[in-house]
Formats: sequence, C-alpha cells, structure tokens
Amino acid sequence: MITRRLILAGAAALTLAGPASAEDWKAKYPEITFAVIPAENGSGVTERFGPFVNYLSKELGVKVTLRVANDYAAVIEGQRAGNIHIGYYGPASFSRARLTGVKTDAFVIDVNSDGSKGYYSVFYVLAKSPYQKLEDLKGKNLGLVDPNSTSGNNMPRFKMNQMGIDPDAYFSKVVFTGSHENAVLALAQGTVDVAANWWNADDDSNLTRMLNKGMVKAADGTVMKKEDFRIIVKSDLIINSPYAYLSNLPDDMKAAIKKAFLDAAQKDPEAFKKLSDGKNKPWAPITNEDYNKTIELIKFVDHLRKKAS
Repeated sequence: MITRRLILAGAAALTLAGPASAEDWKAKYPEITFAVIPAENGSGVTERFGPFVNYLSKELGVKVTLRVANDYAAVIEGQRAGNIHIGYYGPASFSRARLTGVKTDAFVIDVNSDGSKGYYSVFYVLAKSPYQKLEDLKGKNLGLVDPNSTSGNNMPRFKMNQMGIDPDAYFSKVVFTGSHENAVLALAQGTVDVAANWWNADDDSNLTRMLNKGMVKAADGTVMKKEDFRIIVKSDLIINSPYAYLSNLPDDMKAAIKKAFLDAAQKDPEAFKKLSDGKNKPWAPITNEDYNKTIELIKFVDHLRKKAS
C-alpha cells in the first residue's frame, strides 16, 4: 500500500539525487584538462585562454588546466587516450579525430561577429611581390600550416586540385610551419613566397590579429601593415571550429560544461572577448553531424595523397 510517508520519502530521494550526482562527477574528475590547437605561439594562447580557463574552473567547481598542444595531432591523440577532456579543434582536426575512432562530441561552435559560422582559407603573398595569382608561383616555396589544419592544408590542397595544381610537384618546396602565426612570419621574412591561412573578414583574420599586436616584421626588422600583404586565392566557406568533450564523460558533467560555455559571454564578458579580440558572438550549440562535409573533405585530401604516392 502506498502511503503518504512513502511518497514523501521518494520525493526526498529524488531531491537529493541531483546534487549527489553532481558531486559524483566532481569526485571522479577533480581536474579537467582543456587543450587548444596551436593557432599562435604558446604564450599568446595562454594569454588569450587564461581568463576563460579561470572562469571555467569557477563555474564548474573543479580545477581546469589549460594545455597548449604542440600540434593538431596532439589534441586528437590526447582525447583518444582520455587525457584531454575538452578539446578546441579546427574543423579538419575534429573530423580526423572522429574518422579515426576518437570518442569525442562537438558541443559548441565559434560564431563570427556577423552571426555566420564559417571562415575561409586564403593564400597570401607580399604586396611588393610580382605574384598576382597562384599560376605565377610555379617553382616557388609554399607555406602550409599543419597536415590536420583545415585552412592551412586540407582546404588549400582541395582548392589547388580544383585548379589542376599538384602542390608537391608544382612548387619547389612545400613547408609545414606548424602554426598559422608561423606561416605568416615565414612569408613576411621570405622563407616562403606564398602562405595559406585563415580569414574571417577584412578586419578579422589571423594576419590582422598579429598586425594589431605588432608581431609581423619583414626580414629587415620593419613592422609590417595589412597593405604589405595581398590575397590571391580565397576558398569556399569552411564551417567554424568546434569545442568537443569526451563522449564517455558523465551526462551531467557534459551538461555543466556545455552550459558554462554557453553562459560565458554573459557571465564573464571580458574573458570571452579576449578569446577572439572581441570579434566573436556567443558560442552556439553544434553536433557531430554538422562536420560530415569536412569529413568528406579530408577523405578527398587523403585520396589525393595516396594517388600522389
């Protein structure tokens, strides 16, 4: 027989389940590792993400440790091993992780200032150079970023294939610089003649962010300006970068992480603005399926490599 006492006892048990569950995941995960891709130099990444990591620690009630990955593969392998709980990926590196069996789920995506959720891959040359189009650069040096970079390798190779160009045969040398910043610096200093990079808008790109900090200097030490560079190729729109957590984390932990990200722009606007120099709008929810086209892109690039070898 169901009595009032039993009903009240059941209600009390349900009331206690929520907080107890939250404490359960915090006891199991007293420290969360949050890794980011090397879009810029290590100190620049730490300065950019430090305040947000502090916000995340406070919001989640556990220590969040920032790890600046050496390369894109390090984030992929760190999540594969379960050592990285939250990863900030590029679209291609996230797709590579999914394609190779890493159990990770995208939960929020970067949103541009105009509300769009995509960006472009561009090829830069120096404005003082004679190069007006990619066809002018046969036998020259090409700077790419990382094999798992979308804007710095996969989309450029896709674009060049559309143009009938095999980069490994067309250019004298193809140089992987390791980061988007290094690709710009290699071009500025004459190590490469053309470099691939990411571009959101005329006033928001990796180049403009570096220029705003006075980071770009020519070989003679002269500080460079935006007018010193010229875009000669621009890709189709690429879906923006995702943040992804391990699939096997407790559901209430994942819900707390996602909520902390979605609330960040309102709860700690200064920390949020620092991530994009104030250019981005609040994050939006995203799913793994939104990256299916990027998976097809990297499959295509893999096929090109196999044909070339």
